This record gives sequence, structure tokens and C-alpha cells, in this order.
Amino acid sequence: MTFQRKFMNMKRALLWVVSSVLVFAATSAKEPVEWVNPFIGTTNFGTTNPGAVMPNGLMSVSPFNVMGSDQNRFDKDARWWSTPYDNTNSFFTGFSHVNLSGVGCPELGSRLVMATTGDVNVDYHNYGTTYTDEYATPGFYRLRLSKYDILAEATATMRSGRIRFTFPAGKGNILLNLGEGLTNESGATVSRISDTEVAGCKLLGTFCYNSQAVFPIYFVMRVSRTPQAQGFWKKQRLMHGVEAEWDKDNGKYKLYPDFGKQMSGDDVGVWYTFDTSANEQIEVSVGVSFVSVENARLNLSTEQPEGSDFDALRNSASAAWNDMLGRIKVEGGTDVQTTVFYTALYHTLIHPNILQDVNGEYPAMESHKILRTTGNRYTVFSLWDTYRNLHQLMTLIYPERQIEMVRSMVDMSKEWGWLPKWELFGRETFTMEGDPAIPVIVDTWRKGLTDFDIDAAYIAMKKSADTAGKSNPMRPDIDPYINYGYIPLGFFAGDNSGDNSVSHALEYYVADNALAWLAEHRGDKEFACELRKRASGWKHYYSPESGTLRPINPDGSFLTPFNPRQGENFEPVPGFHEGSAWNYTFYVPHDVKGLAAKMGGRRAFVDKLQKVFDDGLYDPANEPDIAYPYLFSYFKGEEWRTWQTVSEILDKYYKNAPDGIPGNDDTGTMSAWAVFSMIGLYPDVPGVPEYTLTVPTFDKITIKLNSDYYHTESLIIEKSGNAKKCNVLLDGTPIGHRISHQKLVNGKKLLFTIDSRKK
Repeated sequence: MTFQRKFMNMKRALLWVVSSVLVFAATSAKEPVEWVNPFIGTTNFGTTNPGAVMPNGLMSVSPFNVMGSDQNRFDKDARWWSTPYDNTNSFFTGFSHVNLSGVGCPELGSRLVMATTGDVNVDYHNYGTTYTDEYATPGFYRLRLSKYDILAEATATMRSGRIRFTFPAGKGNILLNLGEGLTNESGATVSRISDTEVAGCKLLGTFCYNSQAVFPIYFVMRVSRTPQAQGFWKKQRLMHGVEAEWDKDNGKYKLYPDFGKQMSGDDVGVWYTFDTSANEQIEVSVGVSFVSVENARLNLSTEQPEGSDFDALRNSASAAWNDMLGRIKVEGGTDVQTTVFYTALYHTLIHPNILQDVNGEYPAMESHKILRTTGNRYTVFSLWDTYRNLHQLMTLIYPERQIEMVRSMVDMSKEWGWLPKWELFGRETFTMEGDPAIPVIVDTWRKGLTDFDIDAAYIAMKKSADTAGKSNPMRPDIDPYINYGYIPLGFFAGDNSGDNSVSHALEYYVADNALAWLAEHRGDKEFACELRKRASGWKHYYSPESGTLRPINPDGSFLTPFNPRQGENFEPVPGFHEGSAWNYTFYVPHDVKGLAAKMGGRRAFVDKLQKVFDDGLYDPANEPDIAYPYLFSYFKGEEWRTWQTVSEILDKYYKNAPDGIPGNDDTGTMSAWAVFSMIGLYPDVPGVPEYTLTVPTFDKITIKLNSDYYHTESLIIEKSGNAKKCNVLLDGTPIGHRISHQKLVNGKKLLFTIDSRKK
């Protein structure tokens, strides 16, 4: 080889090294917000949306694309209509303001703001359009409306949204549709305040078809320039038994261009028309409040003061997300893993969200009263989901928010007498089962976050655990639970979902186990003893014949015939809610060793649990079984099954794609599972301050701990080696595969050492 060729080869090698270093440096230098893909979970029933929102913000501005041109509004009751956006759809009808993320029941997703060109058309079947150039990042969303060649961009503050429309030359329109949306309520009132401002009230509610859980949302909307024309519209009804004479362009909607005062009723709206020059930008600002129009205006004026700039608002949202996501730094994973991780963390920070206005006012729980808070009042407590992991994540990473969430729950009990179960903007929806606020509050207290009214919390917990069923909205079937230790088939289900006796009882066992510790801690020893006895009642349901938990008839016999797999496709099944017996049989997190004994010992337990995964009986999107992979680690020598199974689930179900969440994200629960699993620990026993450990996804994780709550500034989690066997060291000292919260947060480095010796 000639010197020249050697020199050229060395030069190429050097250039490759330099370019590789630069690429690595560029990748490493990316901000956390740049790793988030808001389109993850926007199909496959993930029910997330890519809209603009602030961390735990009240306002979210989402693209609304679930109404196709050949669909009608009642189709929302199909399962995928519990979200304003699905990635497989492409018919945009506006931006909805205030939305839910990851839920399975249709609600909110209303006050749709749309831009069009040409003559005013207010029938969404006609004005909707396909779109291109879609892009989203935390706090910002953009698309181009194909029919109109309008660029539409959205961002958000905590209580308000800003939309920027860039129009072509000609006649442009902005529409506010107050009738369509995900809510089952279509009524609204809207008033003209000035040429550029309207205000009003929109009725929401009936979440999961609870017909009484309705509530108002107040709004103010402003456009950035004076229109050439404006007016209201209203959907027309039948006249004297025959259809009215419909407008040929707007269908059943009647325009009111000369009526400039106020419009009320079902399916009403507002329209503006402008003469626009090419690339002219018109902005729409929307403020909301659950207290009053005056507060909505105050929220809007405070968070978007006169002269505020769209790009400045967007940058502020991005900075807020960077601050929150930056609490955890991950290194050494693939780009896909890093994107999945930060997107999951992003999703855990959407709900619960604040409820109070900038002046501190909020609607009291189940009351007409308006109260005032000095801190944050939170709402959207999907506790049947989030009590399992999301609140434990908040406690570890964002304790300053978790403590205010607990205060909010305790204050709710003071306002209406009970802790929340599935609370939504001051109304209790009674969705799903159990008494899930109890383990959340006990878990928080036991981890050292004690700056809340524990006396009031205990009174409320004891009330729901002791009040007779006829007077107990939280546990309407508590009487047989106390009398027999279990709930037989045939008793009223408080959530109107069917005869879910086993599911209900299992949730009560977990809550009472957590409450037993608190009762003992407070010296209420007799009550603690009773609660521990109740928490062991799961044993009544174990059937040696089926090898699973099994519903019990009113006469005390097991349900016969019985198929443990019935319900795995969400078909109705006696005793279990949205799942089969296999999805619930291992859900005795507070007594795993006792369950193993019932099954015949360690070997039988491990083999049966492995069968759940081998035979496809595990559902990664069903809350009662999402901790199953961690149960192997209760038995020495079987820990490898935990980290192998966790790794396989992450690789299979959590992807950088619209279907990258295995099902409903359930206000961040599925995402919290991924976050914990990827950093190497999981809180598998609600109410108990411990974690089961698993090999982390990344080579190094740095968690910034809040010094107001924890003594250590940061916790480092590392792994070294790869293959079959794992040992864990905390600050150089070997530990097992479980760790207490206090040891974790008082440590500095958690090290997983992995070697290739045979398992």
C-alpha cells in the first residue's frame, strides 16, 4: 500500500471518528423535550392526543379529527371516540379546548375552533378537511388544512390556549362550534362582548354515562383583529312534524348575521369573516374557568397579557416541559428507547391537572360553593388506574406536586364527606371500583410527605371502610364484604358496570391492607386488627379446581360452570370487570407469599405465573395484572424472570409509533409503568413504600431529587455488563431485589452488575 493510500485511509478513518463524535455529541446535547413524540399512543386505543398542553395544565388544545364527513356526532360512543384525535383518521374539524388524555369514556373535547375560506359554512360535514404537514412537540401542534391552504398552529398556557391561523388571500373565516365534541351534552350559551370577543358557558359531563355528573365550563374567546362580518348559528329542529327548510350549504344550521347579542341552546356557534391578504396571520385566544366567565377572562388576560406573542408562549411551554422532563436524565439507550422513555414521562405529567383560576378560586367538590386555595387544587383523579404507579412516580420525582394532589383529595373529603374515586372537575363519576384514594394517601405519608391534614384523611378513610352499604357511595357492597370476608355474586355494583364482585373485593383488600398500617400507626389497634383480617379475605375466592380466583354464589358455593379465560376479550363475565380470572388471580400484591402457599408453594406459583405469559393470558393494558412481571422476584433465584419479562414487554408493546402504548394510557398509568420499568424499579404494592428492582433499560439514569423533601440531591442508577445474572449494590453494598423508598432516596448510586453466568 502506498503512503498516499495509507494517508487517505487514515484521513477517512479520522473523519469517521470525528463525525461519529459530532453525531454523538449532537444526540447527547438534545434537550429532553426534543425526545418526546406526542403521536405515540394516538391509535390502538391509546387515546392520547398530540395537542398543546402545559405540565399538569388545565388547558389543552387538541386537533379534533374523529368526525369523518360521513359520520354523525353520536358515533362518539364507539370506543375510539373517547379521544379528540386518532392518528388513523384524517378529517380535521377544529381545535378542541380542554381534553382528557388516555381515557376510555367520551367526555370534554369541545369548544371547537376552526378556520375556513370562502363563504361561511358551519356544517362540520362540509367544512371539515383533510390535512398535511402535521407536527407536534410538547406545548405546540401544527398542521396545514388541505381544502383551504391554511396553516394552523396551537400552543397553551396553564389556563388558556392560543391558535395562529395563516390565511391565503381572499375571504377567511373563523368558527367556534359549541355543539360538537366528545361530551354527551350539546347545550351552550354564548354572548357577544365586542367585535373581537365572545364569552359564554358550555355544559359538560355524563362521563362514563353517569347522567348526573354534569358541570359547566366558562370561556372567553378573542380574535386578534376586527372582522368584516360576524354572527351566530344554531342547529334547527323539526317544525310542526316536518323538517325545516334547510340552508343548501349549511344543512340544518341557520345563520344569524344580524343578531348580535346572545345565543343559547343545543348546537350553537359563532362565526367571523375577514378579508385577508396572502400569509396574513389571525390569532385566536381562549381562556377557560370552571368558576365564571369573569374568571375565564381574568385567566386569559393574566396568562396572555396584551401584546403577548404566540412564539413567546410556545417557547414558555417548551421551557416548562424541559424543566419537568429534565428531572430524569437517561444515557446509554437507543434513540427509540430514549424517545419511548421521555414520551412516557411526558404522558405522566398531563393528569391530574390544576383546577383553580389565577385568583385561587375553584368549584368545591359536589357543591355549588366557590372556594379559594393558596396552592394548587388538582382535578381529574382517575384513581383506579393511577393509584398503582403514577402517584408513586409523582412522590419520587415530583413530590411538590404529589403533596398538593393529596391535599386536594383530602380537601374533597372535607367538602362532600368522601375521598374521590374517579373525580372529574368537582364531580364524582363513580367509575370503576375500590377505594383507591386510601393507598395513595397512605403511600405518600409513609414515604415522608406528611405536610397535609392526616387527621381529616383518616376520618374519611375510616368512614368509607366502616359505613354500611346503603349509606356508602364508595363501597355500596361493603356489607357482605364485612360479614363474610368476600362479596358474593348478586350484589349491587356502585359503578353500574355489572356484577363485578371479585374485582370489587380485591380492590377493597388492597385498600384495607394500606389502611391497617395507618390505623396501627395511630394507635387504633382494634380497627387495624379488623382491617388485616379483612385484607386476607381474598383466600375465600381461591379455587383449587380452577387454580384461579373464582366468583362465589350467594349460597357460598363457587360459580359453576366456570371458564377462567372468559372475559379476556372484554366480553361480560360474572365476577370480573373488564378482564378474565387470569387478569385478576395474581392481584393480591400485599400477600404474594400467601397466594403462593394457596397455589401449592413457590414452584407451583412461579410455573403458573410463567404460564400467564407463555399462554398469552397477560394483558399489558389491564391495570390488575400490570405488576405481574415483578412477582417472580419474591422468590430467590427467579428474579431473572422479572427483568427478562419486563424487557420483553417493553420491546413488544412500547414503541416509537402511534400504536406505541398497549391500550388506553389511563391518564398516564401505562406510561408510568414504562417509566418505572425503564429506570429499574417498580412499586408493586400500593400503600407500601417499597420497590421491586429490575435491570434498567439505560446504562445510566440520573434522578434529580427535590431537596425540600429528600436529603440527597440526586440518585444515580447504573448497569454494567450484559447477559444472564444480576446483582444489585446500593452505594457499594449488596442488596436483594427489593428496596425501601427511604433507602433508595437516601442512597447515591444503585448499581446493577450483570454477568454471563448461567441463570
